Amino acid sequence: MRDILPADKTRRERVLSVIRERYRSHGFDEIETPALEEYSRLHAGIGGDNEKLAYNVLRRGLDAEAIREAAADPAALADLGLRYDLTVPLARFYASNRGQLPGVFRSIQIGPVWRAERPQKGRYRQFVQCDIDVIGDDSSRAEAELMVASLDALDALGLEGSTVRINDRRALDWMLESFGFTLDERPGVLITIDKLDKIGPDGVAAELRERALRQAQGPSSNAAVDAFEAFLRRPQTMEFNPFGERQIRKALPENAPDEVVAHLVGIGEAVAAGTGRADIPLVFDPFLVRGMGYYTGTIMELAHPSVDYSLGGGGRYDGMIGRFLGQQVPAVGFSLGFERLVDLVTSDTDAAPRAVVLIHDADVPVAELVAHKARLIADGARVRLERRTKNLKALLERSAADGYTAFATVGAGSAELELKPLN
Repeated sequence: MRDILPADKTRRERVLSVIRERYRSHGFDEIETPALEEYSRLHAGIGGDNEKLAYNVLRRGLDAEAIREAAADPAALADLGLRYDLTVPLARFYASNRGQLPGVFRSIQIGPVWRAERPQKGRYRQFVQCDIDVIGDDSSRAEAELMVASLDALDALGLEGSTVRINDRRALDWMLESFGFTLDERPGVLITIDKLDKIGPDGVAAELRERALRQAQGPSSNAAVDAFEAFLRRPQTMEFNPFGERQIRKALPENAPDEVVAHLVGIGEAVAAGTGRADIPLVFDPFLVRGMGYYTGTIMELAHPSVDYSLGGGGRYDGMIGRFLGQQVPAVGFSLGFERLVDLVTSDTDAAPRAVVLIHDADVPVAELVAHKARLIADGARVRLERRTKNLKALLERSAADGYTAFATVGAGSAELELKPLN
């Protein structure tokens, strides 16, 4: 968890304002949910590995004896927890407020989440998520709206040329079934497939064989691994296929489900129309997994050519809201990796309001200082008063680091101020 200094805070808020403005222009409405959710909701088996990283809040009023008695049962010790993502709170929010929301609800949620991560570069225990979701629409229009809005937001931040890797959990399940993996094996197999970019086909095949041996799954499991490995190593032409039915079918085993392929093709056509780009900014990846266990259909990851990691992602989670509401409601969401975006976005001082430091002598009357400040503020500037110090250079450098772009010196009786650039 970090302290954010003024200049960094200003930059973060500027990026957030662009994201909010672009998302709102696409018809999404911002909501807010509490930082705390009930323990039972956060640990309902829908948050994947994130549930293990949740910060839980001790029940009020437990004495030492009660704590000892409940030590083996986390649910008896805690009744609340800090949210580890914004999707579980959204599902609870929709179930609680459905009667006051439109039939198809498009939401924006921006706020901090908390996970007990192992601290390392680029991985924090408190970080900001920027989510948009569409609830109540089971058509490909929902995915297309999310991707078009997110690509638009990145364009507005100066990160043009972004693309979205896309897959469908139904295609993954069908592919693993066609190779011969049983239903019980598939969650573990998906964990290994998710490492394909890091350990390659040899590493994936070796890990799958080791898993089968360790769990004594027998000859049928080895046959499934053989079939999967043969598919990974199949001869492939180097021809380029833009996103569409041909690309999807060539990337999957033969006889892929028509319904899934048609759904993905429909998303691509809608995204092409929404972005106005000559090329469809989607790439089908049959091995894209994404670790969240609640995904039921389309899964997506946002990529930019300047970096080798994703800048966001999401997917369809049609089964989650039903756990809270008692009836199934289609839903799909997309989350921007805000912390990563902030590091990539170039600071644009022209987009910020004029920021002026007024450096004054000790004998300048307070009324004069406040009057100068008020005039500049009325003209749209941001203004800070600073008393002159012996080390003027250090004062100016600190002001520039805090985002100020100009300064003026003020003496007693000064009528006009001469603004000078700080850079």
